Amino acid sequence: MTDYVIRGGELGKARLRVLAQALWPTTRYLLNSAGLSAGQVCLDVGCGGGDVTLELARVVGSVGSVTGIDIDSTKLALAQQEAADAGITNVEFRVLGVDQLRDEAQYDLVYARFLLTHLRDPVAALHRMVKATKPGGVVIVEDLYHGDIIRYPACPALDQHVRLYNQVVRLRGADTEIGPKLPELFRQVGLRQLQLSHVQPAFLEGAGKQIHRITLENVAPALIAAGLATEAEIKALCAELDHFAQNAHTIMSFPRVFQVWAYRD
Repeated sequence: MTDYVIRGGELGKARLRVLAQALWPTTRYLLNSAGLSAGQVCLDVGCGGGDVTLELARVVGSVGSVTGIDIDSTKLALAQQEAADAGITNVEFRVLGVDQLRDEAQYDLVYARFLLTHLRDPVAALHRMVKATKPGGVVIVEDLYHGDIIRYPACPALDQHVRLYNQVVRLRGADTEIGPKLPELFRQVGLRQLQLSHVQPAFLEGAGKQIHRITLENVAPALIAAGLATEAEIKALCAELDHFAQNAHTIMSFPRVFQVWAYRD
């Protein structure tokens, strides 16, 4: 998990908050479709800043519980404080990578968003998630196809951002286009009753329209370390992306997000 290319800590959590707010309507629909309900015991793998974790905790209620795991202790500390401030007591955060997950048949629902795209061995991670799920429980994954982003009109800065992001992730042995591969990965780990959907939020204004600039800023240290771009080049690209996003006549979308869920025998 040391291959994660996007900056962590408080800046990383702020980026995840933008993602979470934009995606929550479609994630909520996904979770409900997959059977999220009161009283369940849930696991959020690679939970980041805990945005989905806390929403899960609200739904399962006091008779249920939710555990969020992530490798970023700073994000988890901030998430734990948010839970305390909101009076949410049925949630626990653990500093743990999916490669260290040893829980077996403990959870009714296991969820991950934008995790597998960063892993060299996503099948091994899915195996661990399946083992953590109770028989009859559900595994839910949301992940991206980074090459498919809607923009209007053309935006050369976005094209360059996509190329750079894809390059640096692939250098780490991970997959920026894992989304449509998810059903086959689920089959490889023996999950059944596969369900598939996909979403792609697009924006005329607001923070969601800035997500590519924000992501580029957060991946900048990895790009510079890999020799793919200089600080000055990244700064110029960020300025161009910001200018594009601030224009009320442009459209910008997230990458396409594939949503897959299935059940353990």
